[in-house]
Amino acid sequence: MPNPISDFINDLINPVKGFGVTFTEMFRKVETVEYPEDKRPTAPRFHGHHQLNRWPDGLEKCIGCELCAWACPADAIYVEGRDNTADARFSPGERYGAVYQINYLRCILCGMCIEACPTRALTMTNEYEIADDSRENLIWTKEQLLAPLQSGMEAPPHAMRLGDDEKDYYRLGAAGVVAAPRAPGMAGPGGPTGPAVFAGAEDAARVPGAAEVHDADGTEEEQ
Repeated sequence: MPNPISDFINDLINPVKGFGVTFTEMFRKVETVEYPEDKRPTAPRFHGHHQLNRWPDGLEKCIGCELCAWACPADAIYVEGRDNTADARFSPGERYGAVYQINYLRCILCGMCIEACPTRALTMTNEYEIADDSRENLIWTKEQLLAPLQSGMEAPPHAMRLGDDEKDYYRLGAAGVVAAPRAPGMAGPGGPTGPAVFAGAEDAARVPGAAEVHDADGTEEEQ
């Protein structure tokens, strides 16, 4: 049988419970960040603008599979894949991303595209300053997204330098060998956010599934 007194007390307490968080925040000191003069560091796994990565010899990791475009819930990615040839090779696979665009007017920076990428070609950086007053400038092209060439890299097209076929490259990827400081949250011998470490090095962690990798002198080491 309902208790009128208990119901009356609950009617008084429930609104207080609902506004509990609001009342708590009202008396906290407001933290004001003087942006852009004071730029605070982001979290290690912050979702900033994207980057298309390269292999250590300069070839592109993107194979033009378009899985990122299919995974994007905002339809913000446009990819055109083309076939590699013997005279013009841009990636270790059969195809490469000839056209790659990300529309940041649509992108919600959710990260589903990088989860869908089978070669870790697409990652997200910690850079968040992408605002612009031009719609055209917010459609980033492949040239803007592609990671710059590092020391020892050669601009494609060129032949594969790290192996005889794409499987050798994918073994390197499975072992955590990357061309630059790894993207935030990327696991591998260098740690979650540490620098790249060659998988055959003595202090490199053993990675399951990486049976062998090519050493710098072309020989193979067992993992």
